Amino acid sequence: KNINAFLEIDLPGSKWVVGDGPAMAEIKQKYPNINYLGVLQQDELAKVYAAADVFVFPSKTDTFGLVLLEAMACGTPVAAYPVTGPIDVLGNSPAGAMHEDLREACMQALRIPREVARAHAEKFSWRAASEQFAVHLKPVPQAQAHATALA
Repeated sequence: KNINAFLEIDLPGSKWVVGDGPAMAEIKQKYPNINYLGVLQQDELAKVYAAADVFVFPSKTDTFGLVLLEAMACGTPVAAYPVTGPIDVLGNSPAGAMHEDLREACMQALRIPREVARAHAEKFSWRAASEQFAVHLKPVPQAQAHATALA
């Protein structure tokens, strides 16, 4: 989603695109100097995330950026627009960079240490989620539990 925003900006290094879709043939024709990897299995994808200097998330419409967490779990900082999905994942964390100018976000993300990205992703692990859930559990008094069951 919004991949052209990423492909059109001038950045140092090379650009790699993972995935496929109905517009891919047109994108490959328009941007022939990009490296296209196609659809990858999870273990291959983790290697690509880990090899990247920055994971660029150009979407302005995704509601939750699971791929942002996947990239950060591999120690890769992210660059994104300051919209709902990235805001929900990054918040005020220094694990990624958000900016209305995607190039600026990328340049900022290049300066983020990999361990910062990895540490932020850990906050979304199953262990962290279950610990957070457990904190909010409260015992129900026996009499109230019985009354609720009868209702």
